Amino acid sequence: MNIDNQQNSNNQNRFEETASLKEYFYLIRNNLLPVLVITVTALLTAIIFAFGYKDVYQSTSSLLITKGQGNILADNFMPGLQNMATDRFILNEIEIMNSFSIRERTAQSLIDYYNSSDKKSEFISITNEEGENGAQKLLEKNKIVNLLGRIVEVQQRRGLDIVEITVESNSPYEAQLIANTYAEVYREYNLDVTRTQLTVVRRFLEKQSTDKRNDLKNAEQQLSQFQQEKEIVILDEQSKSIITQLTDLQSRRDAAIIELASSDKVLSMLKSQLNQRSPQIANYFENLADESYFKELQDGIARLQVTKDLALSQVGVGERSNPAIIREYENKIEELKRRLNDRISQLREPSTVTTPEEIRDLTQKILEEEIKNRALIISISGLENLVNNFEKKFNLLPAAAREFARFQREREAAEKLFAIIEEKYQEALINEQAQPGNVLVIDRAQFPPKPAKPNRPLIVLIGFIVGAGIAFGFVLVKNYFDTTIKNPEDIEKKNINLLVWIPRIEGLDFAEKKAIELVVARRPESGPSEAFRALRTRILLSKMGADSLKTILVTSPTQGEGKTTIICNMAVTFAQTNKKTLLIDCDFRKPRVHNVFSSVRIPGLVDYFFKKASLSEVIRDSGIENLDFIPAGTIPPNPSEILESSNMKSFLKQMKEKYDIILIDSPPIIAVTDAEVLSSIVDGTILVVSSESTQAELMEKAIGLLRGQNSFFLGTVLNNFKYKGTYGSYYKYYYYYSGSQTDKKSKEIPPAKG
Repeated sequence: MNIDNQQNSNNQNRFEETASLKEYFYLIRNNLLPVLVITVTALLTAIIFAFGYKDVYQSTSSLLITKGQGNILADNFMPGLQNMATDRFILNEIEIMNSFSIRERTAQSLIDYYNSSDKKSEFISITNEEGENGAQKLLEKNKIVNLLGRIVEVQQRRGLDIVEITVESNSPYEAQLIANTYAEVYREYNLDVTRTQLTVVRRFLEKQSTDKRNDLKNAEQQLSQFQQEKEIVILDEQSKSIITQLTDLQSRRDAAIIELASSDKVLSMLKSQLNQRSPQIANYFENLADESYFKELQDGIARLQVTKDLALSQVGVGERSNPAIIREYENKIEELKRRLNDRISQLREPSTVTTPEEIRDLTQKILEEEIKNRALIISISGLENLVNNFEKKFNLLPAAAREFARFQREREAAEKLFAIIEEKYQEALINEQAQPGNVLVIDRAQFPPKPAKPNRPLIVLIGFIVGAGIAFGFVLVKNYFDTTIKNPEDIEKKNINLLVWIPRIEGLDFAEKKAIELVVARRPESGPSEAFRALRTRILLSKMGADSLKTILVTSPTQGEGKTTIICNMAVTFAQTNKKTLLIDCDFRKPRVHNVFSSVRIPGLVDYFFKKASLSEVIRDSGIENLDFIPAGTIPPNPSEILESSNMKSFLKQMKEKYDIILIDSPPIIAVTDAEVLSSIVDGTILVVSSESTQAELMEKAIGLLRGQNSFFLGTVLNNFKYKGTYGSYYKYYYYYSGSQTDKKSKEIPPAKG
């Protein structure tokens, strides 16, 4: 039993799904014109847009971005600080690429290239056409900068340290040029930023080297002039040794002073950058170098370095350099450096572990430069003391020898100092040029062979899909707000009995009503004729018992819903079953039954009631066997009173004795009360509603009025229903059956002749 129930439930679900699809198909079919108009309009718009849109070319250059490793000649005291957050670094670089500064530099490069190019016609995006002759003119620089922000896209390739610069332009040549120029400008900018510290040192040493070269020339000129004036003085070996060692110490001291000045410049620049980014961390590192433990370690390293240098220079009288002593000094220096690095690591971690990578790099450089700066100060102090000691020895020399020695010492000191500075300058120059930066162009932009945009087939397809979607949405919205009765389900959902639905009569033309309106007589094998016969059968079965349904009223909620056509064809179907049938036109306001049968309206029922015509004069022969009809007659001023009178009741009682079936056509029930009056005196009432015309609210109101009269409501008839597409299978089976069982040569019943 459960299996059967489940199967029935599945069948019901499939039926509902199929019915729902049929409803959608029915909606589209009934709104085919607006659906086609909307879809075709959207499609044409897409086609116009697709073929009116200029070709857009794309060209892409690829850059590999890595974190720089620092100075290749500098000592690295803190290797543990190279903890990079690569993703954040790449994102920062992308923001720099998108910055106004990079776009401005690129714009200037493009302007320079345009001015020197012989392919000016290939430039489209950065130029415009002005003047009567359409002369090409370069855009202003600020406009090119803004343009680059729109046509250049910078994005990171997923999971890699590769950044792609993609440029769009209507010119393939221009797209390639801008992509390569943009990449080159950024590479040069990155290289300048990476070499900033090295460039500061190189420029300072370059100036010092020039100054010391001039000092050396002056010293040589003074010595030469003294020798010419005083003749050459030959110094003894002791004096020569004192002068040589003194000049060596002076040159080393002066070189250290210059190096300290260079270090001060670098340190000032680094601190300024750190202060701009994080003043709190800048203050912390400002005080870090003044820590007593730091000073002790730095002082110790500096003193040992000075002592080792003196030992190597054989400073003391009678002293010789001892390799064992030199190694001992070097071991002590390395130990102090290790302890200094350990202390730096301990202090660095808590303060920089959560700081951005750029700030961590700056703090690392500041710490290194602080240590170097402190060591230079101590070295200068130690060398100054040694110079003073040898100055005392120098002052003990004879006056002539001392004067000659002074000139020679100045020349030798200038020569050695120049040699030291020149060496450091060359080292700084090599260091600067050897700094590679962290940007490598791995793929230059290529000339695009075909446009990247627009994808015309896709645009047309999207236009068609969007148009169809809008059209379908329009149909759904229209259907949602449309409260008219459209199909049989709309009636059955309201628990209203549906007797039958009448298909729309094809070819119905009100100019030829006499030939078409009586479809049961003219086209007995048609679908509508079969529907009228089904209506007749269901009426007869709706109320059992002899003579239980002899008088039937047919009305509608409003006018124009086809009730007269329905009742006339009903009358024909009853007559065809050998039932003596009478059709009475009680629509005294807009009578139309006489037109269907090609007859005259006067005399009619009203004339009979007012004794202006006899019964035999008002009962007309329809020309169809077993069917008579009574026209309305003269239009009265008080239709409701006539229908509610005792004469009407007596008349119906009289007609029941003569006819088997009496069908009464009345005015719409919503408009006037005539139908309400008649419904209370007949055996049954039928309400005709028209598909896609009758409002559901009016139908329910009409049924409420009929039931309020304690009349027997037989049900509704859905007229003018477009069954094809959703209900066509019913008539397919009907035609198959009727075609095999009926005489194909059956004759049509001729229309009434008045």
